[in-house]
Amino acid sequence: MVARRKVAVVGVALSDCGRVDDATPYALHAQAARRALADAGLDRRLVDGFASAGLGTLAPVEVAEYLGLRPTWVDSTSVGGSTWEVMAAHAADAIAAGHARVVLLAYGSTARADVRAGRRTATLSFGTRGPLQFEVPYGHTLIAKYAMAARRHMIEYGTTIEQLAQVAVQARANAALNPEAMFRTPVTVAEVLAGPMIADPFTKLHCCVRSDGGAAVLLAAEEYVRDCRRPPVWVLGSGEHVSHAAMSGWADFTVSPAAVSGRLAFERAGVRPDEMDFAEIYDAFTYMTLVTLEDLGFCGKGEGGAFVEQGRLRVQSGDLPVNTDGGGLSAQHPGMRGLFLLVEAVRQLRGEGGERQVRRGADGALPRLGVASGTGGWFCSSGTVVLGVG
Repeated sequence: MVARRKVAVVGVALSDCGRVDDATPYALHAQAARRALADAGLDRRLVDGFASAGLGTLAPVEVAEYLGLRPTWVDSTSVGGSTWEVMAAHAADAIAAGHARVVLLAYGSTARADVRAGRRTATLSFGTRGPLQFEVPYGHTLIAKYAMAARRHMIEYGTTIEQLAQVAVQARANAALNPEAMFRTPVTVAEVLAGPMIADPFTKLHCCVRSDGGAAVLLAAEEYVRDCRRPPVWVLGSGEHVSHAAMSGWADFTVSPAAVSGRLAFERAGVRPDEMDFAEIYDAFTYMTLVTLEDLGFCGKGEGGAFVEQGRLRVQSGDLPVNTDGGGLSAQHPGMRGLFLLVEAVRQLRGEGGERQVRRGADGALPRLGVASGTGGWFCSSGTVVLGVG
């Protein structure tokens, strides 16, 4: 049996993000990929694995060709926002088993620019086939699904709309420290509650921004680490889980698939949730952050509201900084945002956070452990990756 190799993230980057009116999604893929390769300092000819989703008829074939790659290992897993954590897990397994040496994950989207230019309208549903045909005719949009789940949590556990609003307030406080964030002006709970209603109980600021942008992550086998420009961030453990397709098939609206993917990731990494120095959590809506915190084990079921209302998610003063770049609620959200979680986690572990850098202990040491957990669809899928240094 061939010994399994350790796997590290050796390069990360974002493309231009926010308001990008003069680029195609392919160009954003390429820009992020070039930057990630430059960040790693590796020769692009070493890249023999490629993973992408969300663009083209034959993803990732079209994107690989555009990038000038001819990979011998590919992945096009598409499970919504959790796609990238799941792909990172698959890539790490492939590298560890010797099926690839260096794998590039890349994403790019002009979701905002396309709407402004009339190339697409706002996404109201994921289609009308399969199980969804029984929901779509009744106007059961994506946001309605999340809003319904949030309302169930409020009924079951007494979670308040003010507690949910705190997630948005603290995400914006973190974004204020991020020069690349799309929205940086602080907001208050009152301002969140006073916004226009989108889907009860969500007002506008309970919902993610719509932006353009791309991201790329480069994973490599341990023998290539010494040739890289940046210190390695090791993939310690991962987990993935799919839960349901239709809301009628979801056993409990207050439990997300992160309850399974998180448990698996922590077990495989040999660490506990309370050892994490920070968490990057998919936050298309405020409720996603709150319930994922519960399901990853940072607090008990039903205790998410009390957990977030004390300001614990803030970089500068919280004991568990969450979405340190401002998240999808304030930084950027160009669609399947899971890859951005991995980029931010790696930057934090390498000490590249700038004003938003997480510090631990009285001596202000850099973080050593972090977790990125992506969610896809309407809590249909989850991928969780535990990362560490040293």
